[in-house]
Amino acid sequence: MATVTAGNSEFDRDTAVARRAPGVYDAHLSAGWTIINAVNGGYLLALLGRALGDALPHPDPLTVTAHYLTASVPGPAVIRTELVRTGRTLSTGTATLVQFADDGTEVERIRVLATYGDLAALPDDVRTTAKPPALPPYEHCLGTESAPDGKPAIPGSTAIAERLDLRLDPATLGWAVGAPSGNGQMRGWFGLADGRDPDPLSLLLTVDALPPTAFELGLRGWVPTVELTCHVRCRPAPGPLRVAITTRNLAGGFLEEDAEVWDSADRLVAQSRQLARTVLVS
Repeated sequence: MATVTAGNSEFDRDTAVARRAPGVYDAHLSAGWTIINAVNGGYLLALLGRALGDALPHPDPLTVTAHYLTASVPGPAVIRTELVRTGRTLSTGTATLVQFADDGTEVERIRVLATYGDLAALPDDVRTTAKPPALPPYEHCLGTESAPDGKPAIPGSTAIAERLDLRLDPATLGWAVGAPSGNGQMRGWFGLADGRDPDPLSLLLTVDALPPTAFELGLRGWVPTVELTCHVRCRPAPGPLRVAITTRNLAGGFLEEDAEVWDSADRLVAQSRQLARTVLVS
């Protein structure tokens, strides 16, 4: 498939917003980014991130925290932003996304607080003990394309999987063959299916695009996000990303997921933590 650039990919088209008035944007939630019938939380984060990037005076998301209030569905939506504070190097704003019920009632789906800056202006001093995840080569990891029998190679793949170039480490795929490891880890290579290179906005999608770690804990069912915070550390280099997600504690029907995203230059480009609820199925 031909490689596209930022601005003309499906991701860019599906996260486009139209300014209706100062701070108010019209959007359309695409059915192409759904898991079962709900719109993916990372896609929603990127959509609101694009609106905030237009509303705030600084270009790049540095930290974005979202609370998911109700499940979003494909269709029209309205995003409202508000500038909270602006300074020389940072600006902070809020955003809410609402949809409308059949009777016209407004339903708030997600509320975000974010700080933006200029990633290109950050100092290049790096002191870290973090290391990129050890992954098998791309070609030795399992993708989401259909197997010869027509079934998805990764069970449970949904509409969003068709838009991702996702290759998962076989060591984190025990759940796919009915033998979950119990380790609460998910790792893999990540990119967009049309070849668009990553940027700060697409990193907001990346941190929430792998299968849930709950699968490797032996749980079956929906794992909706309650809260998600993403830190963008630098602009990613072109090429595939490596993503590692870990859950260490599941209690009271909730679990946390800690994600790290590394670029092709071995730099830690994004981190996130989310709290998710486990909705089990028999």
